Amino acid sequence: MSAIPACPQCTLENTYPDGANYVCADCGFEWPMVAEASEEDGPRIVKDANGNVLSDGDSVVLIKDLKLKGSSSTMKVGTKIKSIRIVEGDHELDCKSDFGSIMLKACFVKKA
Repeated sequence: MSAIPACPQCTLENTYPDGANYVCADCGFEWPMVAEASEEDGPRIVKDANGNVLSDGDSVVLIKDLKLKGSSSTMKVGTKIKSIRIVEGDHELDCKSDFGSIMLKACFVKKA
């Protein structure tokens, strides 16, 4: 028979391939043919601006001046931040600095 799976939303078997997705003709739901790797498969890998892997407790250095939202202060290039924590979400790093508790994106730091 057919290797095309049934729709995961309405469970009907009236589906067809369309590019890189399967499409349900009944409800219009689309899903990828290749199952995406879930984040539960392994630990999250976060890399700095140079491609070095960061882990909890590492020290990093800013590679760019960063304005802090909600404040008039700016963190300067070369500011060292100790003891980072890897977190989920839009910003990968949670850390404490002289400016207080902040969240940073890994693309603005390099491993110290």
